[in-house]
Amino acid sequence: MSPLRATVSALTIYPIKGCRGISVDAFELDALGPVDDRRYMIVDPTGRFMSQRSHPVMAQIVPEVSATHVTLNGFGKPAVSFLRTGPHRPSRTVSIWKSYDLIADDAGDESAAWLSDVLQSPCRLVHTGAAFDRRCSHENDPVGFADGYPMLITSEASLADLNARLVARGEVSLPMDRFRPNIVVRDCEAFAEDTWPRFRIGGVRMRGAGPCARCIVTTTNQQTSERGVEPLRTLASYRRDPTEGKAVNFGQNLIAEEEGTVRVGDRLVLIGE
Repeated sequence: MSPLRATVSALTIYPIKGCRGISVDAFELDALGPVDDRRYMIVDPTGRFMSQRSHPVMAQIVPEVSATHVTLNGFGKPAVSFLRTGPHRPSRTVSIWKSYDLIADDAGDESAAWLSDVLQSPCRLVHTGAAFDRRCSHENDPVGFADGYPMLITSEASLADLNARLVARGEVSLPMDRFRPNIVVRDCEAFAEDTWPRFRIGGVRMRGAGPCARCIVTTTNQQTSERGVEPLRTLASYRRDPTEGKAVNFGQNLIAEEEGTVRVGDRLVLIGE
């Protein structure tokens, strides 16, 4: 089908990097991407980011966000809530991938104690505060604590293609949450999202920032934290990056070129068509 018919079928934000996502009907975009998406990050005592790669149990940490508070849930533990912002919040120097010396706000002792107990490792929770400044991989656009770019788009057709291959190999089909996208679209061909350089969703201009190379997180059950070998094994059989032989791709990274609102049901329109 023509990408002019593609529409948004699902939207998800991930308030804390590596933790459970929240399905939403719409999200606002600001300079860092979707509001409340990966604006918090768990760090070890050195300030280095922690993720599902080393701590798959993070998938079972369930955040809630309101206008004033963030709440951490999961593991049968009493929930802990803390103010999103507050006076005299100390800053910490943190790092993620090749981004070093980032200035972030500490979220307080209560969240740190809760998370340290869950992860069985000392850690702190930090937030993108007023002094935070980080740029995208290979771009100069601002980004929060996402791996490299503010957003990820995938399509229902791409997942259906993958699942058909998995079933043919005797494996079970997998849900979209394995890939942790922000935007899912329907009514397009499998992997058509790889070919969209610039487009609008609703009234917001977007540009593709290249394919998303997938990691071990995709092999982690996002409900139980159990880990297997799929979908990486199957993706490697037909989705290897032509220039990075060890990488396997699923979905496209995105950068919004303006602020605005994206809603489920919005149409995708290629710019220039």
